[in-house]
Amino acid sequence: MGAFRHGGRLHEAMAAYPDAPRPWLDLSTGINPEPWPGPRAPAEALRRLPDSAQLTALEAVAARAFRVDDPGRVVALPGAEAGLRLLPNLIGGGQTALVAPIYGGHAEAWEPRAARRVHAAEDAGDADVLVLVNPNNPDGRRIERDALVALITARSARGRWTVVDESFVEVAPDLSVADLAIERLVVLRSFGKFYGLPGARLGFVITSNELAREIRVLLGDWPLSADALALGLAAYADDAWRATIQARLAAQAEKLDALLTRAGLNVLGGSDLFRWVAAPDAHALFSRLAEQGVLVRPFADRPDRLRFGLPSRRDFKRLRDVLEVVAP
Repeated sequence: MGAFRHGGRLHEAMAAYPDAPRPWLDLSTGINPEPWPGPRAPAEALRRLPDSAQLTALEAVAARAFRVDDPGRVVALPGAEAGLRLLPNLIGGGQTALVAPIYGGHAEAWEPRAARRVHAAEDAGDADVLVLVNPNNPDGRRIERDALVALITARSARGRWTVVDESFVEVAPDLSVADLAIERLVVLRSFGKFYGLPGARLGFVITSNELAREIRVLLGDWPLSADALALGLAAYADDAWRATIQARLAAQAEKLDALLTRAGLNVLGGSDLFRWVAAPDAHALFSRLAEQGVLVRPFADRPDRLRFGLPSRRDFKRLRDVLEVVAP
C-alpha cells in the first residue's frame, strides 16, 4: 500500500494492475467530479507574465467568498500544499501537535520538527503550534465553529499558533474560521477540491497582515499561472454555481452512502466529497476494486478502512456494478 499513500496515484495503480479495464474510475481523491465549467485563460495571457493587478483582484474576490473583510490577509498560492509546506519554516520552532488522523502532507511537513499526534484539538495543551483539518481528511471529523473559535482565541492569548486546513470546507461553510482576525491563526483553503480543478494548482493562506506580507515575499512576483488567475477570478465570483453544486454534492453523497451500505460496507463518516468506510479486510477489497479499474484510497496503518471519493452522476452505475462483483 506504500505506493498509494495519498490519492491521485493513478499511474501507479495502472502499473500495479495492468489488466484492469480502461478507462479507470479514480475515486482515490476527494475532488468534485463535476468541475466548475468556466473558461481558462485566453492564449494571449499565456504569452506574457501574469498581471500583478489580476493577482490582487483574485485575492479580493476570494476574500469575499471566504467572508474575510481584509483582502490583504488572503494570499494566493500555487496550491494549498505549497502553503502547508512553507509554514514549518515560518511559524515552527517549538512543539507541534497534529490532530490525527490527518492528511499526510501535514505530517511530512511538521514531524521533523518534533511533532506529536493527538486525538483531539483539546489535547494539544501548550504545544506551540496546533495543526488540524476541518472537516477532516480522511475521516470527515468536524469541529463546530463555536468550539474552534474558543480554542483558537485561548491559544492566541497564550502566544500559541493554530493552523486550520479548510480544504474541504466549501461543503460545510458554517465551520469556517477564515473570517477571524485573530493573531497567530493560519487558515488554508483549496480551490481544486470543491471546484473540481486540482490541476490549476491554486490555494490560499489567510492569516495576519504581517505573516501574509512575509509569505508574499517568499512567493515572489508571479506565484500563479495565467490559468489559475483566470479560473479563480471567475469561479469565486460565481455565487449561483457554488450554491447549486453544494446542494448537488450533498444529494450525491447521500446516494453514495446508500450504495456503499447495500454493498455491506460501514460508512463511518466523511464529507460531501468523500466517504470513510470500514471493511473487514480493506486492503483485499482495495485490490479487488483495482482489478476492476476502480481506484479508492487505502491506508497502510488502517487495514480496516477505505476512503471513496464521490463518483460523477454518470459513474454511479459502474461503481454499483463493480461493488456487486467484489464486495464481501
